[in-house]
Amino acid sequence: MRGSRLHPTCMSLLTAAAAAVTLVGCSATGPTAAIAPPSTPAVPEGVASQYATVNEEIRAEGGETTSGEWRIGYIVEPAEPWHEFTGSGHAFREAATGETHHIEIVPFEKATGRIIPDVPVRLEVLDGSGKVVDAKALNFYYAEFFHYANNFTIPTPGQYTLRAKLDAPKFPRHGEPTDTPALSSGVTVEFTGVELAG
Repeated sequence: MRGSRLHPTCMSLLTAAAAAVTLVGCSATGPTAAIAPPSTPAVPEGVASQYATVNEEIRAEGGETTSGEWRIGYIVEPAEPWHEFTGSGHAFREAATGETHHIEIVPFEKATGRIIPDVPVRLEVLDGSGKVVDAKALNFYYAEFFHYANNFTIPTPGQYTLRAKLDAPKFPRHGEPTDTPALSSGVTVEFTGVELAG
């Protein structure tokens, strides 16, 4: 207000860099009301847990590599069951006879660390001679962390190569007309010497 002087307490609150309040009103007699600003929300517990778990499992049961904009992790586990959509609802699918391993691929955007949705992924398992012993498209799974996986049939225990082909996701991307769209190129990576036990 023109011609009025703020109370020294008001001036102090307005100019202090460490002030953690937002003034609702201030006059020559002092501050009339103050509220705390909204606090910055923490990362939701489920999100933090997802990324901690996936990184722990990649270290313990798999490995990872980077290529271009991508960071790709893999995890090897025994064959697993899952709920799958049948068109009229979800049905529980047991691991089929002969399926030996559940192999997971987790694609991250290298720059941000985010797990990437909507990625078509195909995985081939090659033996020591380079022969493909099993190959499948991977499903996108909701679990402790989002990932792509399927059950595979490995004929004998030993060391194998995993060849993962990831196509560029087809979701729209925000950006400027001159930008190169993020993740607009797919990638093929190999993990060698992967122990697939019986």
